Amino acid sequence: MQLGKLPSAAAIAILDESSLGRLGCIANGRPYVVPVYYFFDGQDIYIHSLPGLKIEALRTNPAACLQVDQIRDAYHWRSVIVAGVYEEVGPDDQEREKILARLYQRLPHLSPVESRSESRGDELIVFRLRIEEITGVGEEWSWKS
Repeated sequence: MQLGKLPSAAAIAILDESSLGRLGCIANGRPYVVPVYYFFDGQDIYIHSLPGLKIEALRTNPAACLQVDQIRDAYHWRSVIVAGVYEEVGPDDQEREKILARLYQRLPHLSPVESRSESRGDELIVFRLRIEEITGVGEEWSWKS
């Protein structure tokens, strides 16, 4: 059995391979965690959202984290946590359209947020999580007969 820290390269590979994670922040003085689709460009995490509690919370306290898992079963799993700072990409920023294109490219089907946002594009918030730290842990069992 192996249980412990993941090498940095393995943690980064998980972020790069995955597109679904859980964003954690503080809303009204309490932890708040929601599933989000994202993409990792090798430097920052990019996410989009309609306005709501998550965006209000991040605007109030920009400290946030993203957890991404790869779970085969109870004995074979890896988990990465990214700690960082929320930063909005302005609606007039040319980078915004490139980010949205990459997000949509990574998703095989539109989620309800994307479906609703097509008619509400002006309300869509695009943001990055400026990474400050990446950590990972995992467990891998080997059965010997």
